[in-house]
Amino acid sequence: MSERSATHATFALERTYPAAPARVFAAFADPREKARWIGCHDEWETLEQAMDFRVGGREVNRTQPPGGQVHGFEARYHDIVPNQRIVYSYAMTVGDERISVSLVTLEFEPADGGTRLTFTEQGAFLDGHQHPAEREAGTGIGLDRLETLLAGEMAAV
Repeated sequence: MSERSATHATFALERTYPAAPARVFAAFADPREKARWIGCHDEWETLEQAMDFRVGGREVNRTQPPGGQVHGFEARYHDIVPNQRIVYSYAMTVGDERISVSLVTLEFEPADGGTRLTFTEQGAFLDGHQHPAEREAGTGIGLDRLETLLAGEMAAV
């Protein structure tokens, strides 16, 4: 049996978006909207994507890199305050291995004519499969993709 470990880490990312809190919130709450920006690997195939955005609801996302193992994301929503806060927990897997379990809090605040988003993740990273810095970087890529999407929408107005 291989040695087991858990690395605990917390990180917080802030972004200010050029859109109202309701619009930024919708980018997380609406499955069609979220599919437009989520992820950090354009070349990966989406195998499954489902979202039931309500307290107690579940979100599932399974993707696969070319020639690689399936990466799974399964979340449960615990708290939703429209246009202000989302709290969910999620587990990630690669193949049959659970690589992490996390609690995420998203906070949406009006700022500078747009929205300040604070994304806080508290995670247990399991058995050396992924380091917290890698998760933080991947999350940052997704949030930057959202910024590009929202900035493009504002430029079109």
